Amino acid sequence: MLCGAAVIAAGTVTAVPAEASAPHLASTPPPTSTPRAAQLSWEKCGTADYPTLQCASLPVPLDHARPDGKRITLALSRVPHTAEKYQGPLLVNPGGPGGSGLTLAGFVASSLPAEVAAQYDVIGFDPRGVGKSKPALNCRPGHFDPVRPDSLPATPAVEKANLARAKSFAEACGEKHADVLPYIDTVSAARDMEVIRRALGAESINYFGYSYGTYLGAVYAKFHPDRVRRLVLDSVVGPTDVWYDANLHQDLAFNDRHRAFLAWIAEHDATYGLGTDPERIEAAWYAMRTALAKKPAGGKVGASELEDTFIPGGYYNGYWPYLAESFAAYANDGNTDPLVEAYENFGAVGASGDNGYSVYTAVECRDAGWPRDWDDWRDDNWDVYEKAPFMAWNNAWYNAPCAFWPTDSRQPVDVTNHELPPALLFQATGDAATPYEGGVTVHRLLRGSSMVVEEGGGNHGITLSGNTCLDKHLAAYLADGTVPHGDGEADAVCPALPAPKPLESKAASTSSRGSTLHGLLGFRG
Repeated sequence: MLCGAAVIAAGTVTAVPAEASAPHLASTPPPTSTPRAAQLSWEKCGTADYPTLQCASLPVPLDHARPDGKRITLALSRVPHTAEKYQGPLLVNPGGPGGSGLTLAGFVASSLPAEVAAQYDVIGFDPRGVGKSKPALNCRPGHFDPVRPDSLPATPAVEKANLARAKSFAEACGEKHADVLPYIDTVSAARDMEVIRRALGAESINYFGYSYGTYLGAVYAKFHPDRVRRLVLDSVVGPTDVWYDANLHQDLAFNDRHRAFLAWIAEHDATYGLGTDPERIEAAWYAMRTALAKKPAGGKVGASELEDTFIPGGYYNGYWPYLAESFAAYANDGNTDPLVEAYENFGAVGASGDNGYSVYTAVECRDAGWPRDWDDWRDDNWDVYEKAPFMAWNNAWYNAPCAFWPTDSRQPVDVTNHELPPALLFQATGDAATPYEGGVTVHRLLRGSSMVVEEGGGNHGITLSGNTCLDKHLAAYLADGTVPHGDGEADAVCPALPAPKPLESKAASTSSRGSTLHGLLGFRG
């Protein structure tokens, strides 16, 4: 959730079954030719928030093994450097896969200390298939329109309905995007980054990636270690279990975060009136889920949509007060309006979400092997559900198109790297989307790297979010390459930010919720 080439003939993609046993990691990049460098023409595209943004488009090979073949177009953004001291381009990526990085360039440039940001051209980009890049994938518009079948397959009929949705999505992707699907993957996106570097005329790049963007950055660094000047990875993907096992591990971590949210509600019983016992509050939440499965709130929020609404709370606890308000209104008064509003703000998927999900599935299904026998999914997800019911089946159906995907799968990339300059990693101990162990693994695989740990933190995407301790390490690294050095797993430890407080007024609108960063990062990866 984050989330061999196929044979293309007569416009169709022939699937080759993929296995989901422990992945065999590709230790060396596949051979490719060097594409010709293109010239970038930057134009003003500033916004009210980021007035100095510039935009450009860049043609890249669809298939990097055939650099003179069909081309697609990437959308790029830039905040130009203004300081006399210039440290080169800083490419930024928000994760996903499927997240747009155009606005992130403006956010990063405005959030770093001004004297540091001024030394870089901050470069955002929409990866292939995403947003303003062309073609942009949109396999099945409205796939998440309410009300969907209950995610919990308690009966054969419900399971059949969910399977039909997953199959229809995979089939729609194969029919609509047959020519590009074999090339929507992390390896191809990393190859695109090299074309971006060449187009920028830079000898090397700096890179700052969140979430899935950490895996993309690590893969690029594996292919081109001599072209990496500085590498920042925030909320680090564990690269040895992409992607099937990673989603199962996420289920356990998100269940813990959901319980932390319920415990927070118990601490604020004076505000929410749901009691002081987290277990009873948890029972009330699942009772709400059961009721909504029978009678969706406002005709929009059934059981699956309820999960969609509360899953973002696992990414960012700044959403907890709004989610708690909607939960309490329903549980205490039967008032569904706040719940519907919360769904529309946190859980609903619009056109950009349809595009992001299409790219998400295309990348994850192509990157690595998935079970093609649904019995394996059924067994594994019921096992996880017994331990961690909150997100298990919702996440399973989110990824289920990979069981029917119309391309074969690559092998994951072994990102082990002994040739890089010191990289800087940031990881929260309670991160649910990219559990802590992934950061430890990458810290070990990238020789000479340093890891800054947010002790007790549970948010996803932790730099430039208000933690001054973390941000000091980030700024020092980007200013002059300084990294902390410690004796254990962590080279530096920062305390987590305080837990949020309840809203001062029940009239506070969810439309003003959260942080800018977490709006840019999105969810599911």
